[in-house]
Amino acid sequence: MPEHEKAMRPEDITRLFVERSNAGDAAGVAALYEEDAVMAYPPGELTVGREAIRALWEKVLAHAPRFAPEPPLPTLVSGDIALTSTPPRDGAGARAQVVRRQSDGSWLRLLDQPEFTPPTR
Repeated sequence: MPEHEKAMRPEDITRLFVERSNAGDAAGVAALYEEDAVMAYPPGELTVGREAIRALWEKVLAHAPRFAPEPPLPTLVSGDIALTSTPPRDGAGARAQVVRRQSDGSWLRLLDQPEFTPPTR
């Protein structure tokens, strides 16, 4: 796998995700996740592990979607674990990720909930 820029702050992951997705770099997107990461996507399903996440993003990015940066909400940090989130520009609920500091000081996603909507009444 080619060397990719590392996320040295939890908030860097969202920026790197947008850059790599828009470049069609599924391996680069997958490099933002821990080896055993869990992503709640596609909706109603789980994708488990970096390799499965890479394969999923190869399929998604084959359609050349464009992602716009979303301003992050304040990051919550407790030691080597952090919660990052963004309100989607399309108003479709929220996005949230649990990230973990690695031994080299960089951060990777451990849990990713890329889409969820508020409950309906």
